[in-house]
Amino acid sequence: MNKIFVSILIIGSLTIAQLPLSSYAIGAEKSDKPERKTQLVGPSVGKKVAKAFEAYSVESEDGSNIDNALAMLLEIEGKKEYDIAFLNRFIGVMYAQKGEERKSLDYLNKAIAPDILNAPEQGESLRLVGDLQMQVQGYKEALVAYNAWMDFTGKSDANIWLKIAQANLELKQYDKVIAPADKAIADLGDKINQNPYILKLNSYYERKMFKKCVEVLETAVQILPEVKLFWTQLGSFYAMIEDYPKSLATMDLAYKKGYLDKESQIKMLANLYAQSDIPYKSAFLLEKYIDSGLVTRDDSNLFTLANSWHAAQHIDKAASYYGELAKMTNLSKHYSKQGMLLNQDEQFAKAIVALKKAIEIGVKNPGRLNQSIAESYFYLENYKQAYVYINKALKDPKSRRTAKGWVNFIQDTAKRKKVSI
Repeated sequence: MNKIFVSILIIGSLTIAQLPLSSYAIGAEKSDKPERKTQLVGPSVGKKVAKAFEAYSVESEDGSNIDNALAMLLEIEGKKEYDIAFLNRFIGVMYAQKGEERKSLDYLNKAIAPDILNAPEQGESLRLVGDLQMQVQGYKEALVAYNAWMDFTGKSDANIWLKIAQANLELKQYDKVIAPADKAIADLGDKINQNPYILKLNSYYERKMFKKCVEVLETAVQILPEVKLFWTQLGSFYAMIEDYPKSLATMDLAYKKGYLDKESQIKMLANLYAQSDIPYKSAFLLEKYIDSGLVTRDDSNLFTLANSWHAAQHIDKAASYYGELAKMTNLSKHYSKQGMLLNQDEQFAKAIVALKKAIEIGVKNPGRLNQSIAESYFYLENYKQAYVYINKALKDPKSRRTAKGWVNFIQDTAKRKKVSI
């Protein structure tokens, strides 16, 4: 707990104890409630408490000032009910400063139970109890304390509403999060705070109310356009409700704003481009961030990249990435794909190497690959090897029909070119 804040709590108490009744009354807040009787610490207790506060105020790096003050306070014996409540509150604040929340709560609860502390003391103590209960995950007790604070003070405070919303979220009372979050937004007025929107988002998400999540985020990006997370979450929730055009538009705008800085975000945008039949942008984006290192250069991402370049009809690039993928995984399917694309791109010599490697590793459709090898040899005017591989293709029932047409074509061309096969 902040020492300055603790000092304010304590100084307020000591000031009340030392000022005449008339002086305190002048500074009191106006309220519709009946005026609360002002209590004063007895002279004997007041002097001892003042000494303890002096001990607390001494600068100390090892925390001995707090321990000294506590030791002095624990020795004080109050006789009047108010003196006892006052001492319990002071001790509770000291334990809070030490980070001993359980002990602090024990003393603070004893302090507020008689309901005789002066109004500022009672109110501050109720609020502190709520804050400490949040720290020790006593969320039900925190709700009781915060509601008691509001009833006692008659105030509405944005921070308290946020804590009430958070406590309900922690208790999985998701339907009870929205109202206090909205009250926090109202109390904040022109002050911008992302927390109530995050709390509302979590509430709706846990209840699988994804359209409501979208509504929250559509508001949030307008009020807090600089919060990167809201943009990417909005894009994700648009996708969850299958509004892919808006999902793409949102993620694309977030990218242009420089808000996409994670691998998952870049991949999501690339997938949205591909899904929206814009494969070039998908491939360009993935390639850029694989090369930069933001997106991992693994088999999954390279496969997506190769597919995107293929869909964009950049055959040479697609073949190149399938080749890299094939070397990385040593899988015949990638060598096969590389070879087919190289054949399509009229890089026949390279196609033969890749296709032979695929067959060597083992494929389910060797006939089709043998036919592609034969075609590549044919266009390289190596009719003898073309004839060898087309005959291999004839042996596979799956490629026999198309291979038959090539047999005669290869024979006729070789004869016309006066090449023995």
